[in-house]
Amino acid sequence: MATGRTHRPATRSRGIPEATVARLPLYLRALTALSERSVPTVSSEELAAAAGVNSAKLRKDFSYLGSYGTRGVGYDVEYLVYQISRELGLTQDWPVVIVGIGNLGAALANYGGFASRGFRVAALIDADPAMAGKPVAGIAVQHTDELEKIISDNGVSIGVIATPAGAAQQVCDRLVAAGVTSILNFAPTVLSVPDGVDVRKVDLSIELQILAFHEQRKAGEETEGEAAVPPVAPTGASASASASAAADGRKGPDGDVPAVMPA
Repeated sequence: MATGRTHRPATRSRGIPEATVARLPLYLRALTALSERSVPTVSSEELAAAAGVNSAKLRKDFSYLGSYGTRGVGYDVEYLVYQISRELGLTQDWPVVIVGIGNLGAALANYGGFASRGFRVAALIDADPAMAGKPVAGIAVQHTDELEKIISDNGVSIGVIATPAGAAQQVCDRLVAAGVTSILNFAPTVLSVPDGVDVRKVDLSIELQILAFHEQRKAGEETEGEAAVPPVAPTGASASASASAAADGRKGPDGDVPAVMPA
């Protein structure tokens, strides 16, 4: 089995690099915010800053879309929103199923960003019989026994897995067998899928561990900075006492022989 990275949506077949595809949602989010404020045009520098990239990279990314902007005017915000939405496939309806309606699954079901981006939660599915029929985000939870029928009836091609790690691979296998070709995996495990299936993994614990690494590095740098400041050599009576103590092996006035002896 191979990790699913070989599915080829339209953007890739048209020669748009994967790294550019990954940045398009960032541009769309920034452009949507501008559109909501009725901003008609935006420069590459302003949009790049809002999206967190440099302007040269943004202009290169937009060149793959055939959008070069107008010198002295910038980019038309509404046109870019449409252009990127179309490239990402967001101008059509995408039914999505969420499998695993625990705390995380329920939070995902209640997330309003799906609908605003063209994703419709078609069904919520859970293995617990006690969950069947319970409404979450206005949608009745259905049992996993119905998974294949739900996918077929709703024409689902995108599945979200929010189950415990131990159940994720079995759920993934059933989703793929039923016709799902793209999976967003929140379970803390690596999934094996056949060629032609894309998997995107979201692991919150890994992201926190990466942040912890950077926090530790920053703390270490601060400690090194403090250690780099040389201690002040004692002077006067203190210097004499310290020198005398060092000479006969006794401790200094603060309990230890100074690290830097007076000249």
